[in-house]
Amino acid sequence: MNTKDLIRKVRKIEIKTKGLTSQIFSGEYHSAFKGKGMAFSEVREYAVGDEIRTIDWNVTARFGEPFVKVFEEERELTVMLIVDISNSGMFGTKNALKRELITELCAVLAFSAAANKDRIGLILFSDKIEKYIPPKKGKSHVLRLIRELIFAEPTGKCTDITAALKFFSKMVKKKSTAFLLSDFRSKDYSDAIKIAARKHDLIALKFNDIAESELPNIGIAKFNDLESGKTKWINTSIKSVREKYKQKQIDFDLKTKDIFRHSNIDYTEILTDKDYIKPLMNLFKRR
Repeated sequence: MNTKDLIRKVRKIEIKTKGLTSQIFSGEYHSAFKGKGMAFSEVREYAVGDEIRTIDWNVTARFGEPFVKVFEEERELTVMLIVDISNSGMFGTKNALKRELITELCAVLAFSAAANKDRIGLILFSDKIEKYIPPKKGKSHVLRLIRELIFAEPTGKCTDITAALKFFSKMVKKKSTAFLLSDFRSKDYSDAIKIAARKHDLIALKFNDIAESELPNIGIAKFNDLESGKTKWINTSIKSVREKYKQKQIDFDLKTKDIFRHSNIDYTEILTDKDYIKPLMNLFKRR
């Protein structure tokens, strides 16, 4: 992709996702992701209805009349996008590739964070850490993250979620809100995700394509595993073969959701053939 094409693509994603952010997601984002707690702001004179426990007794004694402490929510968050850019993301049979949807969702989340003056960072991973960009504020920083997502060429082919979460915990010491975006086709990561979720507010966004759930009846066809590179010929006209394939995906989905539940993390599924607005809004509202 040359520089002109890259700029055009970044601009296209910016226009689409920034519009969604301002029209739909900004209020839901603000409500769904809380700040660090309440911080002291000022003192003011006591008014009828104020709680007794908010009285500042030192200031009250000094002035001879009651004053209360005023607190405000510490709004600023550190938001991390932990993004799977392994080869399986280059799959999609309907409206978009998984990787393209992941990039759009990251842009929506990044612009939502920027609108709320939150700091946002990025970790790109495959079976290794491909890129780390520390959290910062501002539109120019968000555009840099989008460029990195579009332009990233992974050096690894497979997916290692455990390595990504260990790196995240090592690099981000303070509690953050972290979005893990992947199809979760990785070797066992249940312990790593549980440990990360104890320290951080971790949210899982799982991407899936309809062809990964059901085989079409198209006779003998060649299938290529994007991560292992292995090729296999399958006779899709055999009903038992299609049923076995479907059951394998059902088992995978159940196992993945079970890991999320046991780790006490919020999650939603994004499908390549459906709009992502509804599942993302539902996720925000559940919180």
